[in-house]
Amino acid sequence: MRLGYQRNVVGLALLAALPGTTLGLALLWTGSYSSEFRWVLTVALLAACSLLGVTLARTVARPLATLGNVVSALRQGDYSIRMRLAGGTEDQLAYVAHEVNALSSSLREQRLGAAEATALLGQVMEQIDVAIVSFDASARVRLVNRATEGLLAQPREQLLGRTAAEIGTAELLTGEVPRVFEGSFPGGTGRYELRRRSFRQEGVPQQLLVLPNLSSALRQEERQAWQRLIRVLGHELNNSLATIKSISQSLEELLARRPGPLDREADLQRGLGIIRSRAEALARFIDGYTRLARLPAPRPVATAVGPLLERVARLEARVAVRVINGPDVILRVDCDQLEQALINVLRNAAEATLETGGSVSVGWSCEGEWLRIDVDDEGPGPPPAHSLFVPFFTTKPQGSGIGLVLSRQIVEAHRGTLSLEAREGRRGCRARLRLPLGAP
Repeated sequence: MRLGYQRNVVGLALLAALPGTTLGLALLWTGSYSSEFRWVLTVALLAACSLLGVTLARTVARPLATLGNVVSALRQGDYSIRMRLAGGTEDQLAYVAHEVNALSSSLREQRLGAAEATALLGQVMEQIDVAIVSFDASARVRLVNRATEGLLAQPREQLLGRTAAEIGTAELLTGEVPRVFEGSFPGGTGRYELRRRSFRQEGVPQQLLVLPNLSSALRQEERQAWQRLIRVLGHELNNSLATIKSISQSLEELLARRPGPLDREADLQRGLGIIRSRAEALARFIDGYTRLARLPAPRPVATAVGPLLERVARLEARVAVRVINGPDVILRVDCDQLEQALINVLRNAAEATLETGGSVSVGWSCEGEWLRIDVDDEGPGPPPAHSLFVPFFTTKPQGSGIGLVLSRQIVEAHRGTLSLEAREGRRGCRARLRLPLGAP
């Protein structure tokens, strides 16, 4: 049978004292001493050994018991208990006590920090206007916030512990995420975005669902889009209609004169020509909006970037276009759409360069998982940032104002980006297209 630590210490102490005690008893009983003296000294010697063992056991056991109590308190979450033992830095047991106390202080600070972070997170979850709910491995509700109570029209006490099927959200635990869907809940309907993440709480796997309502934001964006559309349409229509109205009134006055002027026929033809010109301009304007609205989805095919850019560069004959060769890259893109986007960008660069003289360059390179195409011109620089991609905004007398908008729409349909910026340290503008190297 194995002995405990305390008994082992006592046993080792007595074993260490055994040779001296045995020698002393041998000398005592073999010497010429009286019988009473021998027995008294023998009892005293044995009592001293016993007292030494008990004292040693207590000396060893007491700090260990204190250490055990402190560790037990730490395990139970009580970080207020401290060990107090005499001894300097050279005392190993005092050093252990110091380290245990430091550990207790560190754990106490961590627990306070975690408690404060949890309280802050709880307050944020309660104040945020987004439904948040978590489910455990058995699809039972473990956490809800105030927005979830409103969305499901049930108090928190009735939701906690119920299954996803019971509260009507079972379909949200499966399927692709993130996704946008039309949802109907007891507390509201609209368009929602579903986001789902897995996490662990106290070692138990859970799923967190986040359901922001996009209806309000979409309505606001739709309202702003309509306002921009009406503002642009109103501006263009008013300009044309004002001219048509003025010319029509002039023609009516001309026809009402008696007798008519000798050049009345020429004036009528000139006025009708202006009316026809403005009507054709309005038709082109409406056709531009139709082109933006009817852009088909890309049909990707394998396309070599170098030959594509060289072919587009040869189409521009007004200014010299220099092609800066890059790596051999094959993209899966809609070749026709991307070519149209590049033609529009190069045309803008060429028209800007015509104002100042110079050349245009186009080059490409790879940046990680992206292909970058840069079109540099030596023109006056980009227009104001807030007007770059506004439909029908143009700084050119004969410009339509839809080239850049159409180009960006094509690039974004390929999951890329199009931006215009001033060239650093040089005159002109840089148009940058970034397209993913993977398949769209």
